Amino acid sequence: MSHAFAAIAFTPSVKAAQQRDGSRAGYARNFETGTEVFNDRLGDAEVDFIAAQRSFTMATVSETAWPYLQHRGGPRGFLKVLDDRTLAFADFAGNRQLVSVGNAAGNDRVALILVDYANRVRLKVLGRLGITDWAPHDPLPSAPATDPDDQGQGLRLELPATHPRSHRRRGRAARARRARCPHRGARSPTRGAFPACAGLSRC
Repeated sequence: MSHAFAAIAFTPSVKAAQQRDGSRAGYARNFETGTEVFNDRLGDAEVDFIAAQRSFTMATVSETAWPYLQHRGGPRGFLKVLDDRTLAFADFAGNRQLVSVGNAAGNDRVALILVDYANRVRLKVLGRLGITDWAPHDPLPSAPATDPDDQGQGLRLELPATHPRSHRRRGRAARARRARCPHRGARSPTRGAFPACAGLSRC
C-alpha cells in the first residue's frame, strides 16, 4: 500500500537523503508499494490522542518562503475532530501579529505536531488551512466551542494522510541534527483540511 504522508513528504531530495543514509529501500518497501493509499484519514487512535492534548505546534510558510512556527494551546478538546479528514480550533486575537493567518492566505499548506511528552508519543499532520470569522454569541456550525464573550476566527483543517504508531530507530538515527524529546534530557530531535497525518509515533 502507498503511505499518504510519504507521497507528500518524500520529495526527490528527501529520497536522495534517504539513499545516502541507507534507509531508502526500507521506506520504499513499506511506504510506497501498491496503488491503495493508507493513512489518509484519522483513525480511532488518532482521534483519542487529539482529544487528550492541550497544545500543538503549527508550521506555515510565508510568501518569502520562510517557515513560521506557532504554538497553540487550550483545555483538552480545544482541537476538534469534525470528521476523519477535518480538524478545527478557535484562534483568538492574541498579539495581533496574525503571521500564521496571513501566511495561510498566501499558501494554505500547514503542518501540525502534537506531542504527549509523558508517554513519548507524537502525531504529525499535514493539511490545508481555511479561516472563518465569527462574532460573540454567534457560534459557527461544527466550529470549536468558544467563550461567548470572545470574538475570533475559526480555523478548519483537512487531512490528506496519517501514519501508524511506530518505534523510533536507535543507533544512527539518534544524530545530533535530530531532535529528541525533552523528557529524555537531550536535544529535542480556519477552515482547512489535512491531506496527510503522519500518525502516532514514539518519540
